[in-house]
Amino acid sequence: MPHRRASDLSAAERAEILRESEVGACLPEETLVLLARGAEAVDYRRRRFIYRTGDTADALYCIARGRVKICLIDDVTAREAVIDIVGPGALFGESSLYSAGVREKCAIAYEQARLLRIPAGVYREGMASSRELYDYTFRMVGQRLSRAERRVADFALDAIPARLDKLLADLSERYGRTSPGGVLIDLPLPHREIASIVGSTRESVTVRLNALRRAGIIDFVDRKILIKTPAASAVV
Repeated sequence: MPHRRASDLSAAERAEILRESEVGACLPEETLVLLARGAEAVDYRRRRFIYRTGDTADALYCIARGRVKICLIDDVTAREAVIDIVGPGALFGESSLYSAGVREKCAIAYEQARLLRIPAGVYREGMASSRELYDYTFRMVGQRLSRAERRVADFALDAIPARLDKLLADLSERYGRTSPGGVLIDLPLPHREIASIVGSTRESVTVRLNALRRAGIIDFVDRKILIKTPAASAVV
């Protein structure tokens, strides 16, 4: 079967992407149809910017496949602070609903990605006609704000090892899948990315991960981190 471009997807196919997303299960069919008709499907290659700080905030995005990194990049040093990595089924870009009209963060394709771009006006129309979409959006924004507040507290109260341990626990909950010997975080994470998330250096993160590996708590499988079960750890 030939590879189909995102622009070739029909409204019905775009609706199916939304139906399988995190928000899709709670939406009435008429709202799905409204969002799908107003959306466009777009493909992004790995490491391509979806939007940058200062761009016009005029749309939300639903991830059909791939993952997207939300981050801040310092204008002077070009250092990157990773805020989150979101995967298939997730919505992002919600700042277009409440910001002053410009993006405060960057969104970058973490891997090959296909997205639905939903204009903010269309999404607002959906919220006005669907209590379910309104409630979902309110919860999503609240959960992300809560996560951001926890990270601020972690930065203020925890040393680097504790931040890293909490990050691994969070990633195993969000991206973990059962694997022989434990839970595999199904997300390739270079040490520099992890360092950016926990506010450390790549070298410090490498030292800590190696210590966890020697202790039998984690292992590395195809550039991914395996959180080992207690039984597996006891064997090491």
